[in-house]
Amino acid sequence: MYEIPMQKIAPSILSADGSRLGEEIAAVEAAGADLIHVDVMDGHFVPNLTLGPGLVKSLRKITRLPFDVHLMVESPERFIDEFAKAGADLITIHAEATVHLHRAVTMVRERGIRAGVSLNPATPLFQIEPILPYIDLLLIMTVNPGFGGQKLIEGSLHRIRQAKEMIHILSPEAELEVDGGVTLQNIRSIADAGADILVGGASVFGSEDYTATIGQMKALLAAPPTVSA
Repeated sequence: MYEIPMQKIAPSILSADGSRLGEEIAAVEAAGADLIHVDVMDGHFVPNLTLGPGLVKSLRKITRLPFDVHLMVESPERFIDEFAKAGADLITIHAEATVHLHRAVTMVRERGIRAGVSLNPATPLFQIEPILPYIDLLLIMTVNPGFGGQKLIEGSLHRIRQAKEMIHILSPEAELEVDGGVTLQNIRSIADAGADILVGGASVFGSEDYTATIGQMKALLAAPPTVSA
């Protein structure tokens, strides 16, 4: 019998209606989302500027879903404590954003929170080999971070496969998350390449029916593999 995979859908509130974030989060929770992906941007590491720990603390009151906080900020050590106190369940920092990556990861884990490390599309995978045994999640960016609604960069599936192989060897308990350009058309291919958590921004919040969209995503993930003739 075919075993249904356990991939998770994490809608990114970067693409939600900012004037009604509470309603948007409640809607995707009701629609079957598994996590809420919270993109934090400082206007320096990436061009955009987004929400801070105060808003995360307020949003924490309206949902039981885990908060997957993605710090796209310079010197993320400055913000770990604040987001931990605000209610983050997972904090992911960029390998490119700190010169003391192991120290930053340790700071996250010392606060009883799962720690993730993210890589931009042009950063070689070998750079995170030393830190893999110490993290709970590796986040592969499949677009250049900073803006929602971008198209998946060509060649990303091969990179995801390579990342999954590295995880299998160095940190088999860690999850692989993919963020950027995830759509109904490519979600199954991304999952088949090795993704455990799939971040959907515009593909979810840009749709007319969140329940139908997330349901379609999960149906695509659960469908038996296609057998080639």
